[in-house]
Amino acid sequence: MPSNHFMSETSRVVTAEELERFPSDDRRYELVEGRVVRMSPVGYQHGRTVARVLFLFGQHLEGRNLGVVVTEVGFKLASNPDTVRAPDVAFIRQDRIPSSDPRGFLTGPPDLAVEMLSPDDRPAEIEAKVDEYFARGVALVLVIDAGLKTVTVFRSPVSPVTLRDGDDLLDLNDVVPGFSCQVHEIFE
Repeated sequence: MPSNHFMSETSRVVTAEELERFPSDDRRYELVEGRVVRMSPVGYQHGRTVARVLFLFGQHLEGRNLGVVVTEVGFKLASNPDTVRAPDVAFIRQDRIPSSDPRGFLTGPPDLAVEMLSPDDRPAEIEAKVDEYFARGVALVLVIDAGLKTVTVFRSPVSPVTLRDGDDLLDLNDVVPGFSCQVHEIFE
């Protein structure tokens, strides 16, 4: 979850379609109720951990026809004003994958959203993002802190469970059938 900084040059309400046409640069952007949010580039630890999570999911999904795992894909979660979020990693069940490959953002929520914390993320921002994901239909949210080597599992916006590096088991079978791993595998 790279640090969020509101863009001062974009004070008007922006649509998802306009966001898709933003110039390509070294930044990511999200849209929250029509307001553009610029995301800072990620650091090494963040990128490495995201790659590891993608590897673990990809390895599990290979040949199983359960769904797809993606990174930094925009999901249009609301309209008028538009909200587009791009989790660090997301899983979409096979039965929810669009029949044709869409060129733009996907409409609707992923089944699983994974957010990687950045050093300057504020707890209130994280809580608001988790609440928003659940309000828009995401079934499961993981918040990974690579610095502390923890994974916080939200099956609802309340009563999260924090798993720690070591032998704690991350079991996502309820959303990603058959997937589990020990937390230390994420941080290897």
